[in-house]
Amino acid sequence: MLSTDKNFAIAVYRTHEEAEGAVKELQRSGFDMTKLSIAGRDYHTDEHVVGYYNMGDRMKAWGKMGAFWGGLWGFMFGAFFLVPGLGPILVAGPLVAWIVGALEGAVAVGGLSALGAALFSSGIPKDSVLKYEREIQAGKFVLLAHGTPEEVKRAKSMLDITNHMGLTEHLS
Repeated sequence: MLSTDKNFAIAVYRTHEEAEGAVKELQRSGFDMTKLSIAGRDYHTDEHVVGYYNMGDRMKAWGKMGAFWGGLWGFMFGAFFLVPGLGPILVAGPLVAWIVGALEGAVAVGGLSALGAALFSSGIPKDSVLKYEREIQAGKFVLLAHGTPEEVKRAKSMLDITNHMGLTEHLS
């Protein structure tokens, strides 16, 4: 785990518009954007989402959600992954480094993808990780705010007023 904060507020959103609204709410409220991650994909478009990240550059994206992901890449580090079992996903924030760490360390956590292994090694219980993987696989967006217990409680209270499908707090 690259972060010493193993506390999370995690919200699931049906659409990228809802997830984007939540990110903007956290940003407006002064939440530290370096402690925010988002992962998702969208099967509800007939366009292909194509994107890549270059070191020192911004996200280049084409397709229906290009503006959404491009905006996130403006203030978050992001990457495109092809995850066996989940397919192509876009990830922004510290979760990128955690996934890369899981891949580099060849972390194999019984039945979890690289994304799942990264979440599990971050302190999120396996049953919750499996739920988040299913949500992403179903085309939903998972937003993670991590930090101290106080930061996570503050993020959770801000996310609670957004249009989420579910909001969970994981404190170590």
